[in-house]
Amino acid sequence: MTGRVTPRIAPRPLDVVVRRLRAVAALSESEVELLRSLGDRRERRIAGEELASEGAQLAQPIFITSGWACRQRVLPDGRRQIFNILVPGDCAGLNQRFGPELSSLVALTTLETVDAQPILDAVKTGRAPGVARALALLEAMEHRLLLDHIVRLGRQTAYERVAHFLLELQRRLELAGLGDSQRFPLPLTQEIMADALGLSVVHVNRTLQQLRRERLIELRSGVTILLERELLASIADYRLADFRAPPIAAKPAALRDQAVSPA
Repeated sequence: MTGRVTPRIAPRPLDVVVRRLRAVAALSESEVELLRSLGDRRERRIAGEELASEGAQLAQPIFITSGWACRQRVLPDGRRQIFNILVPGDCAGLNQRFGPELSSLVALTTLETVDAQPILDAVKTGRAPGVARALALLEAMEHRLLLDHIVRLGRQTAYERVAHFLLELQRRLELAGLGDSQRFPLPLTQEIMADALGLSVVHVNRTLQQLRRERLIELRSGVTILLERELLASIADYRLADFRAPPIAAKPAALRDQAVSPA
């Protein structure tokens, strides 16, 4: 007798975005449906393609549904500094308070994005309060990550930088449902890591090999495994911040009664 095979349900394009936002704030069902309705607004980019140049704004705000991108600045002699890595579930262009970007936005791998303008419109008109809270918290998280990056570049050793960078990516991908507390995909070349960490490619390679020899990490076909996560966190002074929104408490009955009682 053959066993029954349960068919696998293919993930929808916006599932990673929904998971990412729900990881920090509660969303209503109508907000989830609005997010998932963006699935027919997809656009594919190739690795190396520039989505926005330095000093310019994106044509429209986007969510990344697959692939990785970065914000970067390239010096006249070709040297590059990467400021931030964008992973699936991340957004760009939804915060328009600061005007044009002072860095360019570039696809690091094959990238798939969706036009997030309907979400921005819903947030502006108050129709998506949960999404608005999530985006505000993600903005705070991005600010925290930038401060961590400054400390990483300015004061940490190569050994500490690489450990901190891997821990940061693990946590971000776990929140998007693309990894767990140990394993996560890492499609970045050592050259990209070097440009993000302010190191030479040779130095990145030596540091990764050292972490492997010490049985702190494993690298397997594009997947990174943190074998000693707590030890790595101690080495890198990695501080886990909780950016989840507190639950919205219901009003006490007395206040509800007062709110509806006639004057």
